[in-house]
Amino acid sequence: MHQIITSLLETDLYKISMGQAIYHQFSDYKTTWTFKCRNTDVFFTPEMVEEIKKQIKLYCSLRFTEDELEYLNNIRWIKGSYVDFLRLWEPRYEDFHISTDDPTGLALEATGTWLNTSMYEIPTLAIVNEVYFRMAYDYDKLFADFKKKLAQKKERLLNNCSIGNFSEFGLRRRLSAEAQDLAVRELKDVKWGICGSNCVGTSNIYLAKKYNLTPVGTMAHEWIMCVGQGNHKNNPAYSNYFALEAWVKEYGVLNGTALTDTITTDCFLRDFNLTYATLFSGVRHDSGDPIEWGEKMLKHYEKLGINPKNKTLLFSDSLNFDKAADIYKHFMGRCQVAFGIGTYISNDTSVRPLNIVMKVTRCNGQDVAKISDVDGKGMCKNQDYVDYLQRSINWRLENEVNK
Repeated sequence: MHQIITSLLETDLYKISMGQAIYHQFSDYKTTWTFKCRNTDVFFTPEMVEEIKKQIKLYCSLRFTEDELEYLNNIRWIKGSYVDFLRLWEPRYEDFHISTDDPTGLALEATGTWLNTSMYEIPTLAIVNEVYFRMAYDYDKLFADFKKKLAQKKERLLNNCSIGNFSEFGLRRRLSAEAQDLAVRELKDVKWGICGSNCVGTSNIYLAKKYNLTPVGTMAHEWIMCVGQGNHKNNPAYSNYFALEAWVKEYGVLNGTALTDTITTDCFLRDFNLTYATLFSGVRHDSGDPIEWGEKMLKHYEKLGINPKNKTLLFSDSLNFDKAADIYKHFMGRCQVAFGIGTYISNDTSVRPLNIVMKVTRCNGQDVAKISDVDGKGMCKNQDYVDYLQRSINWRLENEVNK
């Protein structure tokens, strides 16, 4: 099989956003990342596992080119010190532990510094996806189906679907590099059709550079989990406070979209005070009912005396155009609305896409966990720690004076 990841820019922008802050503030943190396939009917054959190993070795042979580093250096909030670090950085195959010792046929973990292992998540998932779909199915038929559905999406956006600004977020679960490239190339031409839908960017830095689009992304759950729970002296119910404080230290008023649901949005709002709500340009939704969440955020902004029309609600949880259109219609005119749409754009075929994740499960020798606004998105190996974190959150919400 051809090499799947051909550039270290072929990752989501928030990996670079977080990477810079990790480099400057948490370079000594150590993490473990664990792969999981949530599909109950999927099996990775030994041949697939060997191909995945081969592809990860090829990925680990890559280095940033000077042209790529210059592109990153021209992003306003990226600092020269981090660019110099990336000039020396290289993935380490020795950090990966890959075997067939799992009911799905694929067991995969990465251990090492947070600086390194954070960077592995997105390319690894893209590799696993493409290897699986090329080896488990007739890929040419899948790709033909993908192209047909993509053409229908483009026609709909131009004529009868109103969702405003959206970005493509599909790298981690794409059908293939070829498919994502085609989708971005086609959708970038959707510029305010009859219904006012506009593809403004992509999370894939490589494709943003290639097609002169805006690279999109700030922080992921790992940021709040590791910053908030990686220091074992901290109360984990205040994870958002520590994470927001470190982000502002790194970026000030730049690069500011806060993720709300790592330890529930209700707990996040306890720390999203007037200072942070002013500094951050908006917030991102990634679990729970999007309408309820959006109403809760608008109410919070209004409570703080902030005009919600000046803030962005970014929705990114399992979206398609129908869901996005409903959300856009509901909030239009009340705030700025944006969407990050992933698998629906990058892997829509007649075959159900993989539901695969690679999550941080340990930081500095201790379990870390996410407790989002719905069940089923966490991946901690230690239920005792999850229970402890939940008790900490509950105690804070029930006993802390909420001024």
